[in-house]
Amino acid sequence: MKIAFFSTKSYDREFFDKYVSTHKIIYFEAPLNEQTANLAAGCNAVCVFVNDKLNAAIIAELKKMGVQLIALRCAGFNNVDLAAAKLNDIKVVRVPAYSPHAVAEHAVALILTLNRKTHKAYNRVEKAIFFLNG
Repeated sequence: MKIAFFSTKSYDREFFDKYVSTHKIIYFEAPLNEQTANLAAGCNAVCVFVNDKLNAAIIAELKKMGVQLIALRCAGFNNVDLAAAKLNDIKVVRVPAYSPHAVAEHAVALILTLNRKTHKAYNRVEKAIFFLNG
């Protein structure tokens, strides 16, 4: 399967290239929208993230190009017009849920940030580096 990945970062490439060898992945840093939908030409699927827009017009365009699957790298799917996907016979898959461990770790990190004021320390370090570099 040939997959167009939109809104990719370096860590996306690192991990998907490391663990996926059965599919051909084409990475795009640009988000999927009206101007970039044509980049998926020749692909069987698109893999998108939270800021990619998949409205009815984009989904119809994807269908014309032969896309059969929209895979989301997130749990949320409010950026996808599900009715348009169904109408165009394009399957939509997503991450089923957030990791409860990751959510708990993030909550603890936020509590530590508030308690230790690390966000203020970061700003001070950033200003000091700027000052030293002139």
